[in-house]
Amino acid sequence: MPIEILPPEVVAKIAAGEVVERPASVVKELVENAIDAGARHIRVEIRAGGRQEIRVVDDGCGIPAEEIERACRRHATSKIRSADDLYRVRTLGFRGEALASIAAVSHLTLVSRPAGQSVGMEVRAEGETISPPIPRACTIGTVVWVRDLFFNTPARLKFLKTPQTEAAYIHSLVSDYAFAHPQISFHLLSDGRTVLRTSGSGQLFDALVEVYGLETARQMIPVESAFGSGANVVRVSGYVGQPSLSRASRRAMTLFVNGRRIRDTSLTYALEEAYHTLLMAGRHPVAVIGIELDPALVDVNVHPTKAEVKFAEPDRVFAAVQRAVREALQAHAAIPHISSPAVIQVPTRRSAPPSPPRPSPGGELFPGEAELPAAGEPALPPLRVLGQLASSYILAEGPDGLYVIDQHAAHERVLYEQILDEYRRQALRTQALLEPLLVEVTPLQEAFLEEHREQLERLGFLLEPFGDRTYRLRNVPVVLARVDLRSTLESLIDAWSEGLRCAEDWEEAMLITVACHSAVRAGQTLTAEEMRELVRLLEKTRLPRTCPHGRPTVVLLSQQQLLREFGRR
Repeated sequence: MPIEILPPEVVAKIAAGEVVERPASVVKELVENAIDAGARHIRVEIRAGGRQEIRVVDDGCGIPAEEIERACRRHATSKIRSADDLYRVRTLGFRGEALASIAAVSHLTLVSRPAGQSVGMEVRAEGETISPPIPRACTIGTVVWVRDLFFNTPARLKFLKTPQTEAAYIHSLVSDYAFAHPQISFHLLSDGRTVLRTSGSGQLFDALVEVYGLETARQMIPVESAFGSGANVVRVSGYVGQPSLSRASRRAMTLFVNGRRIRDTSLTYALEEAYHTLLMAGRHPVAVIGIELDPALVDVNVHPTKAEVKFAEPDRVFAAVQRAVREALQAHAAIPHISSPAVIQVPTRRSAPPSPPRPSPGGELFPGEAELPAAGEPALPPLRVLGQLASSYILAEGPDGLYVIDQHAAHERVLYEQILDEYRRQALRTQALLEPLLVEVTPLQEAFLEEHREQLERLGFLLEPFGDRTYRLRNVPVVLARVDLRSTLESLIDAWSEGLRCAEDWEEAMLITVACHSAVRAGQTLTAEEMRELVRLLEKTRLPRTCPHGRPTVVLLSQQQLLREFGRR
């Protein structure tokens, strides 16, 4: 094919594709413009998850009448004048692509009035076509109204999630900017309903309460440190969660650089390293961390949406974050409390009851374990339990040596196969909570619950809406009667939000999560009867040699090895 210059409308859509990935991208650009304009109040209204309508209203400085039409053209900006300015950017927006890129894939209306004008001016833009400005009565500030997003790029619409999920992305984004700029009052409405309102008090803790709720905010530790001096100083501030406040995904780790929301794997790693030995494997901290440094020491022009930055001295910034968070944890981390909701001791059944459960000899750690079907030849030989090592491993004698069994991994395998069988038969046994557990959720988690309530109910979780982003947990699977229900439910939700959207993948992930949270833990002392019962149940599973995560349940110290070690061969 011959080389040709692309038509302007194609160029505009390509540029829009770099900036506008989804409705949340539009909100990001418009909110950043409002912050740069000095707004003290920012109102965001969306309909149908932002696909149908996005409206952002601010009380910032406004756009003069003679500049409003120019503002909708590509590369039109008031933030920089030369290439040198790119190396000391102090504003969130600077490329002059936002309004033009948004107009390329929507119907855009811009109304603005600076303090020196008696009336505002309005322009409408669609692609490269911009209407002449006309007078419009309005208050001081700017209103941007975006309608029918991606109306002229139908292929892009196919990649959007449900309106509720897209709205949740927008809620998460606005919440992040409320953290980064607590001095600004944010008001977010979705389909006419207020879903977030912050006071703009200037206190980050107040924003944490308004976004996460008072219970979570009270478990956050303040961080405030400075490293270096003069132009080289790096300031780290914000809040991090107590080690007991953790999540199964990294979504609750929020980072800012000079007020800009960013993604940075190195800083995320630094934050997690500060929790080294304080969190269980697979758990991640809750944190809102802001980093302030000389703009000349950070390049914000390395990503089309400015979501990533490049530091002149990345190792120094990494060390500052890690040290600041670690010092805060050492100074303020509290001893976690253990709590377990009371349960009614009469299990209920969701459908036709399975075979009657066989009583457990121990009667405590393995209540109601059903007989598990054997699968052909046994994968383990008959074992005789000898005792327990370090309250974590069961020692058993077999015909060919000493078997060391990881009690948590072994119980995980037993429970997983039992739960899987019951789940497939829609006969999973559930138990009613004596006192329902109230669970606060994030917008993404709320979207998950609305879309997967039926699957969770099949798994034994009966959840009822109970106010704004709050659910009441009434029933749980029998196997979860003695565990941290809140943590288990969060892990199930995070398994979905981490990308396990395929029905089969998510089904497996949630069953594994329930089994993992229900299994006996390392460090838990077992009676002789409980150890014998666990080994017997493991022998009857289909795949006894590994837990559902793929880790080994058993290792063997053979008689030949023992003979060699004691010099008998």
